[in-house]
Amino acid sequence: MRVSRLMLVTLRDDPAEAEITSHKLLLRAGYMRRLAPGIFAYLPLLWRVLQKVSAIVREEMAAVDALETLLPQLQPADLWRRSGRWDGYTAGEGIMFHLVDRQERSLGLGPTHEEVVTELAADLLRSYRQLPVCLYQIQTKFRDEIRPRFGLMRGREFIMKDAYSFHADEACLRRTYAAMDGAYRRIFERCGLRAVAVEADSGAIGGSASQEFMVTAEAGEDLILASPDGRYAANQERAVSLPAAAVPLEVSACHPLATPAQKSIEDLCTAHGFDATQTLKVLLLLARFAAAPPRGVLVCLRGDQQLNDVKLANAVTARCADAGALLEIVPLLADHLWDTVPFGFLGPHLEDPALRQGEKRLAEVPLLRLADPSAADLEAFVCGANRSDEHLVGARWGELCPVPEVVDLRAAQPGDRCLHDPSQRLEAARGIEVGHIFQLGRKYSEALEARFTNEAGSEEPLWMGCYGIGVSRLAQAAVEQHHDADGIRWPVAIAPYTVIIVIASSQDPVQVALAEELYGQLLQAGIDVLLDDRPERAGVKFKDADLIGIPWRLVVGRGAAERKVELVDRSGDTGKRELGADAALEHLRGLPGASP
Repeated sequence: MRVSRLMLVTLRDDPAEAEITSHKLLLRAGYMRRLAPGIFAYLPLLWRVLQKVSAIVREEMAAVDALETLLPQLQPADLWRRSGRWDGYTAGEGIMFHLVDRQERSLGLGPTHEEVVTELAADLLRSYRQLPVCLYQIQTKFRDEIRPRFGLMRGREFIMKDAYSFHADEACLRRTYAAMDGAYRRIFERCGLRAVAVEADSGAIGGSASQEFMVTAEAGEDLILASPDGRYAANQERAVSLPAAAVPLEVSACHPLATPAQKSIEDLCTAHGFDATQTLKVLLLLARFAAAPPRGVLVCLRGDQQLNDVKLANAVTARCADAGALLEIVPLLADHLWDTVPFGFLGPHLEDPALRQGEKRLAEVPLLRLADPSAADLEAFVCGANRSDEHLVGARWGELCPVPEVVDLRAAQPGDRCLHDPSQRLEAARGIEVGHIFQLGRKYSEALEARFTNEAGSEEPLWMGCYGIGVSRLAQAAVEQHHDADGIRWPVAIAPYTVIIVIASSQDPVQVALAEELYGQLLQAGIDVLLDDRPERAGVKFKDADLIGIPWRLVVGRGAAERKVELVDRSGDTGKRELGADAALEHLRGLPGASP
């Protein structure tokens, strides 16, 4: 390809819309253009990158016997209602674009395809003899992000590879899950990415186990917590750890303490010399559901700990299964209550308050009471007295009130001790999620009645797995991990072109002739090559070559008459060197992917 025909438009300055380096570089280097927030046009250079990523994905999917298909992007609401996910994905802060057609039928633009593929499986897979089966697709997905940002990292339209497997038993599911784990590791390695696999929360997809693949980068939105020995790594949403030991509270009996206007743990400790580990933090929250009235939730944490919102949502969802989709959990405010509650001075022994719905008092529903182990393990503690301006010192479980249901709710932090080895302490790194695999179990097959006949002749639900890779996100993550002050440094396997030939002076017929000769020979060798034939100054061409990040630059300049060229390694491993044209060709023919 000749650069003069590439429709290449590069920018000198960083676009105002771009926040992170990879986003800035992809815009400046002419790889994409924004049409609206979170919506981008993939220009020819980026499309070639995406095609190369997709080719690697297809090869590795074929290696694990996955079959490529293409599923509808427009999905009937009925399927999502049957799985129980329609309300959660469309109401409140739901991420599904949805519409009503001319026949008043509700439809959604697919952010994911569990429902669609399970409906197909219910129709096509009837016997254990047909199993296992794994289908995958590479397709545009849609998500109504509230705040699109970081370019392709958090867009409203993006390209994803999603695969779905169906099995006769759980053991078979686990084998495929392990095979996909291996395939994903190979994909990221072949794409030139440093990726780490971490335990993850299954989120709205659901399932019994899941694992994320994170590309480590400072611009990553996710916090990874890992042990130095490499035996444990998890997304902070899922991470578990041992908190620091609490300072014992030396007190003989429980007694009240006047605490005027001391509503926070910090104010309480500052005023009276308590350690935060001696205090009990009591949070009063409101859970809203798609198919049931809201419910109050009382959470107890040790005073020095922070609540993990994802763990709380999972705990509430599991204990309110008949309430439909959990829409949100928000702080419970005075406006939500029929009676007055002394916020800032709450204790775990708070009586069930009456909730308000408009001007009506809701039928009383007991608070869902949960305690993190950090709180439940305290022998004596300081807590609110449920009276304004007063706390209790030396409160004890069993005397003050029963211990609430104990469930892990705290957010693990860097520096916490590891469960597998308390001598190890969690270390933090930022990561960009590029892949996620799930053991779904029978969640969708049971809801959508996807059943098969087993060897004994009886029917049972299919076992399922789900495996996703963000293809467009992976491309930008590669830029985030591979760049320098001059521009992008693409890994060879996914670079849009392997070599760029730069003619220092397009007015010199000797340089032009040698460049054209080299261009033809590289094409004949099966190497993806660009020829910068533009009538621009050499400095402009060099800057553009660095910016767009082609791995190898072949400069045809003043030495053309002696058939001398300059070969530049964009990765910086071998730098620049002058050599004969034939030697340069020999070197480039030896690159991966070139014809012998």
